[in-house]
Amino acid sequence: MNENEISKIIVDAAIEVHRVLGGPGLLESVYEEALVYEVADRGLSLKRQVCVPLIYKGNSLATPLRLDLLVAEKVIVECKSMVSYNAIFEAQLLTYLRLTGLKLGLVVNFGETYVSKGVHRVVNNLYI
Repeated sequence: MNENEISKIIVDAAIEVHRVLGGPGLLESVYEEALVYEVADRGLSLKRQVCVPLIYKGNSLATPLRLDLLVAEKVIVECKSMVSYNAIFEAQLLTYLRLTGLKLGLVVNFGETYVSKGVHRVVNNLYI
């Protein structure tokens, strides 16, 4: 399964989470946990709160990068629950993609009235 196919499943799962939980207003961790359930229920492997070691000029940094979700070892998902979305979230995710060598990530903001409007796709050398 490629990154685009995986992302479609993640977006469908996020919409279901938002619908069942009644929309915005909950903590990010609640949406994240429910999204883990939904993505796994759709047959994809995933890891939650993944620590990725960071190397700076040959030295391992004491503080690792922490990814909200890593789906099928190919797509990073960063969950947000913000009333006011900030484009910096996409820039951060692009940094995560570059540091991990992955090609696709999604910022999912559950703070939107309609979560489909809160999904932001970030690519790193992904050719469609």
